[in-house]
Amino acid sequence: MDIYSRIEELRATVRGWRRDGKVIGFVPTMGNLHDGHLSLIDMARQRADKVVASIFVNPLQFGEGEDFSSYPRTEERDRRLLEDNGCDGLFMPAVKELYPEGGMPVTIVEVPELSNILCGAHRPGHFRGVTTVVAKLFNLVEPDLAVFGEKDYQQLVVIRRMVEDLCFPVEIVPAPTGREPDGLAMSSRNQYLTESERRTAPSMYRELQRVARVISEGERDLGKACDAAVAALWEEGFRPDYFEVRRASDLAEVGADDRDLVILAAARLGRARLIDNVRLRLPE
Repeated sequence: MDIYSRIEELRATVRGWRRDGKVIGFVPTMGNLHDGHLSLIDMARQRADKVVASIFVNPLQFGEGEDFSSYPRTEERDRRLLEDNGCDGLFMPAVKELYPEGGMPVTIVEVPELSNILCGAHRPGHFRGVTTVVAKLFNLVEPDLAVFGEKDYQQLVVIRRMVEDLCFPVEIVPAPTGREPDGLAMSSRNQYLTESERRTAPSMYRELQRVARVISEGERDLGKACDAAVAALWEEGFRPDYFEVRRASDLAEVGADDRDLVILAAARLGRARLIDNVRLRLPE
């Protein structure tokens, strides 16, 4: 696996692959990799001739008081995992390589409305940081496809909209959420959980499953179903940010005729902010 820290090195290699007719897959990450990340690499390998991953802890998507400085960084381990799992190239730029203007970009890429609901309402500016850095990375890697995990469902929807609106020639490939045996969604931030919090953490997924079940069984008062879940999470020691049912395609409020839904939740447990979701298809 080749490792690049400079833009020109990455571009030279990728353009050589493209001249040879290779299909290029891309998996952007912030490092501290786990099996969920590696499943994205596997999916990219199944669809592409060459796979590029990036590791970049993007300061632009961290708000004031968030964990940018303490975000887990495990670069040596990450390199070994990527190489062992068939990654062809790894882009690991310094902050000044992507943001030469003192750490803040002059140009911002933002998806209005979609970026300001759900997680965006609780983390102002977060998705603006995500779309800005992903747009940069797409321009540098020029991938044919990019794989994003469904755990970050709002991010997936925002990236799809950005790609559509800006006419990026990139196929966005969703990957199923990687889960621990007890159902907890895999996340680098799970490392912040204490032993007792780790035992509690799967309760959020169970509440998502319970709400999906009661809706499937005929409950149409979505607010009532979600309020019960929020109350249950408070009882377990969580500090919920939201628990909502939305239309899966665009995260709009659910209409009477909508059948393809997603139930999304975010809650704090100790130092960790956990997010998760469950998809739900109602019968016609």
